[in-house]
This record gives sequence, C-alpha cells and structure tokens, in this order.
Amino acid sequence: MEALRQDDPRRFGRFTALARFDEHASAVRYVARDAASGETALVTAARPELAAVLVFSRRFRAEARTAERLAGGWVSPPLETGTAAGTPGDGPEPLWTAAGYVPALPLDEAVGIAGPLPERVVRILGAGIAETLSRVHATGAALQGLAPGTVLLAADGPRLTAFGPLGAAASAEAGPEGRLSVRLGYLTPEQIAGEEVSAASDLFVLGLLLAYAATGATPFTEGPAEGASRRIAEDEPELEGVPQELRELIASCLAKDPAERPSAGTVAAELALEGAAGLARGGWLPEPLAAAVADQEARVRALEVPTAGGVLSPGAHSLSPAAHSAPAAPGGAPQSGHPYAAPYAAPGSVPPAGPPHGGPTPYPAAALPAGAGGAGAAGGGPMVSLPLPPAPAPAPDPGASRRTLLTIAAAAVGGLVVGGGAMAALGSGETAAATDDKPAPKPRRTLPGQAPEPRWTYTHPASEAPPLTAAVWQDELLVLTGESQAAAVDLRTGKRLWQRADAAKGQAALAAGTDLVFVASPTEFLWLAPKDGKVVHRVRYTEAFDDLAVGPLAGSSGPVIWFTASHTVTVKAPKPKKGKKKGKDKQVPEAFFLAYDIVRRKELWRTPVPAGRAPGTPSYRVAAERSADILVRQRSASLTPAEVRAAKRKGSVRSFDQKTGKLLWTKQYGAATPEAATAGDEDGTLYAAVGTDLEAFEADTAKPLWRVEGTEGSVYGTPLIAGPLVHTTESSQSVGAVERESGRLVWRRSTEVPAPGNAPAITLSSSEKTLIAADAVQVTAFAADSGERLWKFQDIGAAEPEGATVSAPYRVLTVGKTAIVQRERSFYAFPVA
Repeated sequence: MEALRQDDPRRFGRFTALARFDEHASAVRYVARDAASGETALVTAARPELAAVLVFSRRFRAEARTAERLAGGWVSPPLETGTAAGTPGDGPEPLWTAAGYVPALPLDEAVGIAGPLPERVVRILGAGIAETLSRVHATGAALQGLAPGTVLLAADGPRLTAFGPLGAAASAEAGPEGRLSVRLGYLTPEQIAGEEVSAASDLFVLGLLLAYAATGATPFTEGPAEGASRRIAEDEPELEGVPQELRELIASCLAKDPAERPSAGTVAAELALEGAAGLARGGWLPEPLAAAVADQEARVRALEVPTAGGVLSPGAHSLSPAAHSAPAAPGGAPQSGHPYAAPYAAPGSVPPAGPPHGGPTPYPAAALPAGAGGAGAAGGGPMVSLPLPPAPAPAPDPGASRRTLLTIAAAAVGGLVVGGGAMAALGSGETAAATDDKPAPKPRRTLPGQAPEPRWTYTHPASEAPPLTAAVWQDELLVLTGESQAAAVDLRTGKRLWQRADAAKGQAALAAGTDLVFVASPTEFLWLAPKDGKVVHRVRYTEAFDDLAVGPLAGSSGPVIWFTASHTVTVKAPKPKKGKKKGKDKQVPEAFFLAYDIVRRKELWRTPVPAGRAPGTPSYRVAAERSADILVRQRSASLTPAEVRAAKRKGSVRSFDQKTGKLLWTKQYGAATPEAATAGDEDGTLYAAVGTDLEAFEADTAKPLWRVEGTEGSVYGTPLIAGPLVHTTESSQSVGAVERESGRLVWRRSTEVPAPGNAPAITLSSSEKTLIAADAVQVTAFAADSGERLWKFQDIGAAEPEGATVSAPYRVLTVGKTAIVQRERSFYAFPVA
C-alpha cells in the first residue's frame, strides 16, 4: 500500500480514494471509503490509456459481471461499477469497479514474508480457489484469472480478485487503430500447442500456484529461459519440495494432457473434504502473515477521508515502508512496490532479463525468450484463444476483418511460468463473436466429494421468464410452469418436449391418474396430455367453486388435493335505531378449506375457516397426514394482525377430519411461533422449532416428548421424517439426524457454506439413503444414516456475458435414482443412491 500520487483519481462514485492498494498491468487498485456510510471498498480502476480502447472496456465489464455472479464465499461482493465523470476539476473518472474491502495479502507477498507455506495452509488455499473454479467450470467456461497477485490470503480464507485475463495480465499496452496488446502471466501446454483454453487450463495454473505456495518456486524454472516453452510442454514438473501428501494431486493438475487433469471440484474435495471454510476454522495463517494482515487492517482503518482542502489526515500516510516507489512504466506494470511487478515489454521488444526492479525476488524468476509477445512470435507462434463478450460492432471498413484489435501473448512473469512465442489475434465484429463458442469440457476423473457427472443438463430459454415451479410427473416428465407458459422436459434425456401457454403461472404439476398431468392455474384447474401438453379437461373456478378465488395448494395425497379459497360477501348494516342514520354495508371476506379429487374431478368437502390477511384467502400447509385427519399450519404471512395478537405470537395447528373436513381441534405447541418450522408424522408426533431448539410433541395432547438443543443464534428449518430418523436443518448451515423415538442426536454436519442464511432445504433420495441440502450457495449431499459428506455442487448461474446475475437459491427434486438440481434456469440431473 502507498500514498496516492498526484495524478490518481480522488473519487469513484460515492467512494473517496484513500491510498493505493497495489497495481497491475491493466489496473490500479485503491482503498476507498464512502464518507456517508463508512463502508470501505477496494476499487479496481482501469488505466486511462487502456480504458479508452473499446475492446478493453468491453472485456473489463465482462470480467466485472463474472465477479457479480461469483459473489459470496471466496469472492468479495461487488458494491458498484461506474464510468461517470468525477468531481469537477478532477478530470474524467476511469473505468472502475468496487468490491468490499477484506484485509488480505497477495500470495506472492505472503510467500515473500513467510517463505513456503505449511501444508494445511496450502490445502485451504487450494480448496478455496478450486471451490470457486468449480462454479465457473459448471457452465463450460474458464476463469483465466489466476496469478500470484490475484489470489489474496485473508484471515478466514483465500480470496479471488481477478475474473478473466485482464485481471491476471502481466503487461498491457494500447496501440494505434484501437489495438490492445496484453501479455498473460502464465502458459499452459495446450496454449503452447495452439489449442483452446478450457476449464482444464485453470487447473494447470492452479497446480503451479499450489506448487509455488508450497515451495516458494515454480516447477519449470530450472534451465535456460529460451527453453521454458519446451519444458512446460514436454518435461515433468519438479515437485521435490512439495509435501508428499500433496505431490500426487499437484502433479495431476500439471498433466500435459488437459483430459488427464482432475476437475476443480475433485481438487477441492481432495484438499479439504469438509470444505476450505471448515478446515480454516479457528485460524489458518502462520503468525507472520496473520500479523501482516492485522497490520494492514489497522493502517486502512487509520486512513481518513480527505478534508475539503484535499489534505489527508496524518493517519492516511501510515503506509508500508515501501510506499513511495518509482512510477510505473508507460502502460505497463509497476517497476517496484509490489512483489508481483513484472518487467514491461511492448510488443516487438525484448523484455529485460532478471527480477523486477525495486527489490529482491521472493522466488526464482527468469526472463522471457527473445521475441515473446512481439514480432518474432507473430511469425509462427501458436494461437491462444481469448473470446470477447458480444457487443454491437462499429461500422466496418474494408480492412476491419484483417485489423488486429486485441493481441494476447502468454509470457513469463515473476517466475510463475516462463515461456514465449504464444500469441492470439482477435478482430472485431463477427470474428470476435465467433470465439465465444467453446467446446464442452471433457469428462474429468472424480473423487469422493466431487459431484458426479450429471446425466443431462437443461437450460430454460432466455426468451422466457425463469420457471416458477418444477415438479416430477410419473417419473417421466419434469413439468415447469412460468409466467408465460408451462413446459415439459423428458426425465431420461433432458430434452424439452412441449410448451403450452394455457398452464402459465400454474402451481406444481401432479399426476391425475396414470395418463394426465394436473396443473392449477390462477383461474382454472387443467388436465394436460403428457405427450404434447394439449388441454384435455378444464374446470374454471367461477363455475365449479361459486366464483371463489382459489389460493395456493396446501398439500396432496394420491388423487386428493387440499387448498384454501375465499370470496367477498356484503354484510348489510343493522337497522338503525329510531332517529339514527343507517350505517354502511360492509364487504367481508369469507374463506374456506376444500378437498378435491383430481381424478374424478369432484369437490369432496368444503369447511369455513377464518379469513386471512387481505385479500382474505389464508395460506395453509399440510404438516402431517394421518389415517383419520390432516394436521394443517397456516403460513404466518397470511395471518391477520388480530389473529397474531390473540395467539400471543404463538403458532397453532388445526386438525381436519379426512372424510368430512370438519375442524376437530386447534392447538398450540410450547412456545413455537407462527413462523416456526413444523412437521408431523403418521404416528401422531409433531416436531416444531422452539427458540433455537427442535422439540417433539404428542400431537393430540400437545405434551412435550423430547428436545434437541440447536446452535446458539440459529433456528431449525422444516425437518424431514423418514423411517426411524428425523432429519434436521438449521440456519447455522448444519444438517443432521436424530432418533425419532428418543430425540438422541445421531449425527450433525455443517454444509461448510461460509455465509449465514436461511436453513437449507433438505430432500431425501427415493431410497432414503442420500440426504441433499440446498441453499443459496450450493447443494451438499450426505449419507442419510451416517452424515458422511458425499459431494457438493455449485454453478455460476447465467454464463452469458450480458446475462443477469443469478442469486436464486438451489432447489432439489428426487425421482428414482436421480436428483434434479435447479438454479433458476439451469437444471442438472445427478445420479444418487
């Protein structure tokens, strides 16, 4: 970190720059603060001469959108992105993006301070990076953002800060006619061979990073610089200094054939089966690094926003001893002040040999061979693909198809990887867009902990709104309903079979006998042909239910569904007393609970119930079905304020007779609130969240049976009853199992999701052997009887550069030996036991 220079921008939107954090070839990072909120950010600002190049700005924004999709876990959430003008007199504000500041050290700086890192630290570092890579690779994309300066070590785990080749570039230069030359900081065997970069390329670089972290050197630096490309392509890596327990895994990452490298999820599982967050719990940094991170945090905290006169407070100059370094070379990386600084070399020139200027190199460094990235490479060097995000192309001119707008050279930097002679030329318009199509990654070997290869994947069309509901019909169809239509996907192949507008906004599809699909739309019940989705029958609510407004389904059993409905009636004002004016008539909601047979298409019974919050239809959920009755909970959001007050903020359960619909009783269970998760079994036991605990009650008497203590500050979600066990889920991101009879804890495991949130939704496989937990971050599978972690899965969401960020939680459906994992538009069919 160093003091701001005279020509540094002072404002980035709502953030005021306080100090330089570090700088790279394409951007400078600043510590900045929002004076109004006190929020501290790390602002990445593109170098002005590069930001003016169209192809650079498009790529910069694409990498910023990738960061948005990956936010959470080991990626600090982006706070703001802007290109607006700065404060008057400051000049135009550069292209920039801001993320939450986390005190952390770049990997190269950490190795420079502490030397080779201990095995446990390397495991946590690699698992954290691999966990994020697995989310990117699930879409078939590659990150291309790994380098010693883009991986940070924070107190709780690693952080990734670059999300594409610009962020990891060793040097960058704007040329004439909109050209941009970028030298990458790594080289892989497939790049040397002129092949496409893929997800496996990230694994090769990850192997280099792990070897460097474990030894302080990289595996291909032994020998003359001019032979580096050959060594990377042909020689076995030198891993003698790598701990024995890590050597085989790192060697597999460095396999010459991309198909022989493990997947990112496999690497994460092998390094830390409990997850990077679990292994890092209690601290993970060696003392010198923990002290350096704490010192950085203290110095950042001491920085103050400049006064109106533009003078920083004394605390703002409390920077590192190396703060006042020499200025950067034009258009290139800094010459000093950062351990990852690389010698700058413009295209066509030969970079200087030796370590970066301005201080010792903490690991072996070597020069690039003559001609790397320059004219010598252009004559016959292999091509390296770097696709551009699609964007409207400028008006073509006669030479547009031949003009090079972006030149990418893979080259040595700081001793990470040494090589040369690789470059790529990407043009504008159609040429650039064509490179966006990448072949699907080849299957990788898997280990316990990595999600199995999906049997198929399905992506809902971007032209349609994301599905509202998903349901399985007869083990044959995945039926999706959305804002504009319903669709069906073949469960064997993942192929879309049909779509119908009739069932738009429908509720979950059910089997109406063996030959029809039942869907409840906002205005009618529909029966669809499973082959083509054609409507076979329809029952309009206005005709069948006396113009009732039908609410959400409360539950189903076989051919019977239960739901609530309501309408508004006029209540005449009472006859006034003599000499008094007549009062106004009132519009009063009336509500009912109904049972309906979807095979016979017949109402079975209708029972009056208290109306819910406006517009009046209460929302029920069947908590348990017994032989004689059903136990029903009303969702708290549909309770009227008067009901909540009358119940003294305690929730209640209603019992309705299965045959007649008669209300049998209403009971409260301990101190369970209206929002408390509740479920029951066929034997008459009710399980409810009470405070931070899970308590079992005798349903008919409300007598407490047993209690399981939860985690402080956490609450239980809806439990799942299966055989002799009750499977539990908590907002502390733990799942588990207790004995149904005694409440004895059988097992409890964390999903290892770093951030707190709602309790994961849990699902059992059809065989009840696998428990699957789904939340907003990932899907985790456990052995239902023992709690052994089986695998976990994450994806990045929408893969298109212009696509919206996906923040929807994961959902899981199980059918036979398949678990269907959904995240908004994306569906994956995983085999399960």
